[in-house]
Amino acid sequence: MTTMLRESDALSSRQDAPWLTLVGLGEDGATGLCREALVALEQAEIVFGGERHIALVGSVPGELRPWPQPFRNALPQILRERGRKVCVLATSDPFHYGIGNSLSRAIPSAEMRIIPQLSSFSMACTRMRWPQEDCALVSLHGRTLYRIVPHLQPEARILALSWDETTPRAVAELLTARGMGASRIVVMESLGGPQERIRETRADAFALDDIVPLNLIAVEVAATHDSRVLPLAPGLDEEWFAHDGQITKSEIRAITLSALAPRAGELLWDVGAGSGSIAVEWCQRHLRNRAVAFEARADRAERIARNTLELGGLAIEVQGAAPAGFAGCEAPDAVFIGGGLMEDGLFEAAWTALKPGGRLVANVVTIEGEARLAALHAAHGGSLRRISIDRLAPVGGKHGWRPAMPVTQWRVEKP
Repeated sequence: MTTMLRESDALSSRQDAPWLTLVGLGEDGATGLCREALVALEQAEIVFGGERHIALVGSVPGELRPWPQPFRNALPQILRERGRKVCVLATSDPFHYGIGNSLSRAIPSAEMRIIPQLSSFSMACTRMRWPQEDCALVSLHGRTLYRIVPHLQPEARILALSWDETTPRAVAELLTARGMGASRIVVMESLGGPQERIRETRADAFALDDIVPLNLIAVEVAATHDSRVLPLAPGLDEEWFAHDGQITKSEIRAITLSALAPRAGELLWDVGAGSGSIAVEWCQRHLRNRAVAFEARADRAERIARNTLELGGLAIEVQGAAPAGFAGCEAPDAVFIGGGLMEDGLFEAAWTALKPGGRLVANVVTIEGEARLAALHAAHGGSLRRISIDRLAPVGGKHGWRPAMPVTQWRVEKP
């Protein structure tokens, strides 16, 4: 660093002070750091950080250690230095899509001091004059572009952290393809630093070039009635999914989701997944929800993966046929059996794996399936209901109601 404090800081010199200091670093480098952060860097025996972070702080008295490759090796290296004075450099607010969460899970809070800076999201809100509580905050860094899809709602304001210099154009193309080409896009590069640059365009007229990799995108969504806006209610129309007809119909799916009663952070097993529609809608209920879809056919497994991506980049893992595919999978909070109930041992394996207090829902359309559900209901309790849906259809030159096959549904909670 060009200027570094040489005096001691009373807080840092106490014998009971934390051995690790996590310092948030802005694009202005050492000049933007507070006195406490400068003292921590001055006194550190070892300073960990990315090459960009190290370049921003310049020289320090301690040993500079760039992050190892692969990055997962970084935490063990940090922990090996426990007891020495260690400083870890992070981007702005380390607990907003940063390394702070990983460190706090491995290091007791009494052993770590955190000195954050304004996050890039906070700075972007200031530049845009947008209240942060009204914005969707999304990170596309290391994540699929489709993570932004659920947030593409009329008049939504979105702040998205880019993966690299190609992300702004990719977002613009995605918006245009979904009928939202009139949306406003603001590309903010090197926020908070001397090279800060802010440029604005329409999604369907995107022509910005020479974008630096470190950038954040602000999107103000402009949608019309023809735009492909993902509905917020469960029971998406079948046309949203890639499928071969093996799909839980939208009305039945909405009722099934209600029976499964998803809660934030829970894991679902979707057994006999077909298109994966139940798993998809389970995960859409909350960003922390996860699912495992069990599907024997490779072509259907490929469609599940496609639906998982295009409907929000959801946390859905695809496994092979059940019950063999259950082996090694994390115990679920809920199980949906949409196919395979008649297979020997399938229900028993799913019931054994289900967490205590978990919910199991099974749908059948055959007489044999109903007999199986009746026997399971007699053994385990729960509730049974039959769901019948009629849809209007042409009858010659007129119209009439065409009934779909009725679905019998069993719901039960594990004691």
